[in-house]
Amino acid sequence: MEYNPEAWLTEAASAAQQQGPGNLLRVVLIVLVVGCVLTAWFLLRGYKRDD
Repeated sequence: MEYNPEAWLTEAASAAQQQGPGNLLRVVLIVLVVGCVLTAWFLLRGYKRDD
């Protein structure tokens, strides 16, 4: 196998275009995780006791 970074980049770019809903799924999962963390923080801070 020969070292040809230009060919690798063009193959990677063409493969990235064929992935489909990958970026949308990543965004949805990130928003879901951040939303769960913020919801947990909001709910758990109500149980903090100031004794």
